Amino acid sequence: MLRAVIFDLGDTLLDFEPMDTRALFRSAARLTYDNLAARGAAMPQFERYTRVYFRGVKWSYLWAKLRRREFNSLDLLRKFHRRMGLPADEELLREMAWLWYEPVMAHTRVEENLGPTLAGIRDAGLRLGVISNTFVPGFVHDRHLDMAGLLQFLPVRIYSSEVGYRKPDRRIFEAALSRLGVKASQTLFVGDLIKTDIIGARRMGMQTALKQPFANLRPHRIADHVVRRIADLIELLPALSPPARV
Repeated sequence: MLRAVIFDLGDTLLDFEPMDTRALFRSAARLTYDNLAARGAAMPQFERYTRVYFRGVKWSYLWAKLRRREFNSLDLLRKFHRRMGLPADEELLREMAWLWYEPVMAHTRVEENLGPTLAGIRDAGLRLGVISNTFVPGFVHDRHLDMAGLLQFLPVRIYSSEVGYRKPDRRIFEAALSRLGVKASQTLFVGDLIKTDIIGARRMGMQTALKQPFANLRPHRIADHVVRRIADLIELLPALSPPARV
């Protein structure tokens, strides 16, 4: 009997448009640089400011992949500010972390009626959660989800930046299951990547749904179900969910 649905975040709940990573990084660097300058901080040259932090993110990401672990960009940001002689109080760092992420929102959308869809799944008696591979601090993603009107439907959110493990590591799935209070066999995982989302969830014993916007919806050789939109999950609920509440 299904008791919970766990979603991946990027390209599952939040759809990201194609992005020029370097251009986006420079845009975020300009936002944070100008904000710090307006606060009266003694700023280095913009190109140096951008180059040093870009290299820090790049090498932290590569090192994390080699170690099969995750890093938290807030920790990196704290070190970067101290190295550059910039203000490093926690409240300011949290706001800078948001500004580094903010340009991504311009390239992000959610499918039509996603909020009502999640409400319908929740009201069918299922618990909802998120597991995301991300080096972005959890509070930043929470803020984005809140602005998108989705946070209220997702009481359990597990970010690799917070727990240190990335999908398909079973420990990140176990963290979500523990907080939801359900077993793997009672859970459907919805994601867009075979290697991390679908295979990782299947190894745990979860049912799986692969989100592919242009899928032909034929039976998949690995995923239990294929959907084009989150709304398509509603059609699966009669076969997967517990009886409706009386």
